[in-house]
Amino acid sequence: MKASIIKALGIFLTTGLLLSGCAQGTPAPSSSESQTSQEQESTPEASQEEQTQEESTMSNPIDEAIALETSKVDDEPVAATQEEERIPTAEISDKIPTKYINLRVVDCGMIEKITYTSHDFFGDPTVEVEKAANVYLPAGYDPSKKYNVLYLMHGIGGDENEWGMTGSTSRVKCIMDNLTYYGDIESFIVVTPNGRSAVNHAANGSDYQSFYCFGKELRGDLMPYIESHYSTYASEAIAAANGDADAIVKALQDSRDHRAMAGLSMGGMQTINIGIGECVDLISYFGAFSAAPTSNPAAKTADILKDNTLPIHYFYNICGTEDGIAYGAASAAAKNITAVCDQFVDGENYMWQELPGNHDFNIWYLGFYNFAQIAFK
Repeated sequence: MKASIIKALGIFLTTGLLLSGCAQGTPAPSSSESQTSQEQESTPEASQEEQTQEESTMSNPIDEAIALETSKVDDEPVAATQEEERIPTAEISDKIPTKYINLRVVDCGMIEKITYTSHDFFGDPTVEVEKAANVYLPAGYDPSKKYNVLYLMHGIGGDENEWGMTGSTSRVKCIMDNLTYYGDIESFIVVTPNGRSAVNHAANGSDYQSFYCFGKELRGDLMPYIESHYSTYASEAIAAANGDADAIVKALQDSRDHRAMAGLSMGGMQTINIGIGECVDLISYFGAFSAAPTSNPAAKTADILKDNTLPIHYFYNICGTEDGIAYGAASAAAKNITAVCDQFVDGENYMWQELPGNHDFNIWYLGFYNFAQIAFK
């Protein structure tokens, strides 16, 4: 049954999306069309009860993905009872050590909720859209210092809040605070935006195809806003550009070594298709955590990058081996990419990590912990 669910999910997401950019006119399959496809997958030997159960489950394959993606696994963090010596011990791992998820009450960063003006790239790009994002600022954030920036994307059923980066107990914040405190990383800014580029960008009721238009928002609206309002390696040049769009893009291109993109599930797809596929001139570190169906397969990424001369500093991937939603797609996108694209070298600027796990935050927080150690090194 799981194989049929995965196929149904792939059909739903692929229809009108794969390589289609922002074509608004391609409808998703109707529920009746989905049901017809599902019935064809049923075997003659299956009992009527099994078929009914399968059809009921398969009629909402995206609902299953959303349920998995929004099932939080983290408890409220606990403040360390005894402060450990500041010795960096983090390493790429299959488990996050407790000291890196403890709640810090001193020497900790802060999270801000911001709004910025974007556009309806899924419909009419001349229409302005007010959007929200969450921004993690490192402990002791200093406007006179320049900071690297990670744009961290959510999954198909989430929004800017899905990573939980909304308050002092955020797991992402705890990981960043502790990696910084113990000296494992030079801290950086983390931005969690809403990955739907449309007037209706709500977690419920919006069109999934709007995820595929996010590259225009990322380049034209989000990055210029973040990197002009915070102290980044592009902020001075953006200020000097005085609103000139070409000069702003040049400022972002010149500072690409200080920018990363990563995401879970649909956000992993965006990292591959949009980050690597459309914005490699602006971003140099990439992380895909359980990259979703419709992620560009490795051969397509290789073709996109065939003329690229810009260094890709790192491409990190993680996926659970029991992930019935994403394992096949993530594997096709990245597991063997070094064999078809010479821009990725295993152990140098590329890593594929798989371990027992499902399509959930057990994998994704681990992916974030590992990627935070890799980015900007």
